[in-house]
Amino acid sequence: MPKIRLSNSRIVKIEIPPPTPDGKKTQVFYRDDQLIGFGLRVTSAGSKSYFVEKRVDGKNKRVTLGKHGQITPEQARKIAQKVLGDMTTGVDPIAERRERAIQSVTLRDAYYDYLNSRKDLKPNTLLDYKRCIEGSLGDWLQKPITSITKDMVEKRHSDLGKRSHARANNTMRVLRALFNYALEKYENRDGSAILSGNPVNRLSKNRAWYTVKRRQTLLTPTQLKPWFEATLKLNQETTRDYLHFILFTGLRRSEASQLEWDNVDFDEGSFLIPDTKNREPHRLPMSDYLEDLLKRRYFAAEKKWVFPSPVNNGPLTEPRTAITRITEQTGIEFKLHDLRRTFITIAESLDIPAFALKRLLNHKFSNDVTAGYIVPSIERLREPMQRITDYILEKAEIDNDDLG
Repeated sequence: MPKIRLSNSRIVKIEIPPPTPDGKKTQVFYRDDQLIGFGLRVTSAGSKSYFVEKRVDGKNKRVTLGKHGQITPEQARKIAQKVLGDMTTGVDPIAERRERAIQSVTLRDAYYDYLNSRKDLKPNTLLDYKRCIEGSLGDWLQKPITSITKDMVEKRHSDLGKRSHARANNTMRVLRALFNYALEKYENRDGSAILSGNPVNRLSKNRAWYTVKRRQTLLTPTQLKPWFEATLKLNQETTRDYLHFILFTGLRRSEASQLEWDNVDFDEGSFLIPDTKNREPHRLPMSDYLEDLLKRRYFAAEKKWVFPSPVNNGPLTEPRTAITRITEQTGIEFKLHDLRRTFITIAESLDIPAFALKRLLNHKFSNDVTAGYIVPSIERLREPMQRITDYILEKAEIDNDDLG
């Protein structure tokens, strides 16, 4: 390892080493001939960086001080003297730097690390997290997580609650998940957590969570006729069929919109939703109305999606404009999930057996040992599915033969 006086005039004359014959990077270390432990690293990529090197607790430690050009040799020498002095007393600058870095982890850092670790999150969940963290807590993203206090959490929850109790609760639930993750992820040098606890827990201890009643809206039997008539007036046939499909299947909006033709089986008279909320594939039989709807769409299909977007190559997204238009025409305010709730309510009113009802909705049987031994048959669901379809068409005063 060459020894030279590390001055600006000499450093500029140091030639850049060539890479290896196979193109791999090389580096050469130059030691200062006056200050022991002070040196310069020159790489084949053209980089010249100052460093110090010394043994601490029996281990050799090399610390980069900065690049030549960004700091002068004189500045680097002064920094080196201080760092080497600290290392002489047993201070590990690498560990110290790592400690400072871990203490400065921001909410944004924790948020991104959490998302990277949870590779199974669905698009809707990711969107919800974005609304909560980036939307409701955007001004906290640059704050170190160690600086976010219980008082801050309590006040922000209260402020958010003035606009929406549900959004306030949901934001803090997501924040609580991030802090629980951070408690295990980020540790001090001795292995202890950098956080003393989860500040969101104060909301539970103080019973500060808002009581949010579960949404109970749905289409009543008398609303089915005007709602159906309004959908038939929509200009977009894909949107109309999408709304009908959700109502007649009880699927969640993303499950319906993501349906591909590869998962529609006309021979068996069924369709499959491979990616569902509970991770369980969901196969449903077609009622006569659904079979007609899907066949009509299939013969006109140009994309892999059953309900393609009219503006891009992806599936249809939530048709807010159509929903608004239907509401204006009928006075019936509804959301897409209300159609699923309508399907469930109709099924229950028809006294469909609980096992079949759960299978229709793809609900898991929690703590039911017997259910774990039952292998479901698609044919077991065909008759209940048809009964629900017949009820909807009857209340809507729709003749299936007249649709097309």
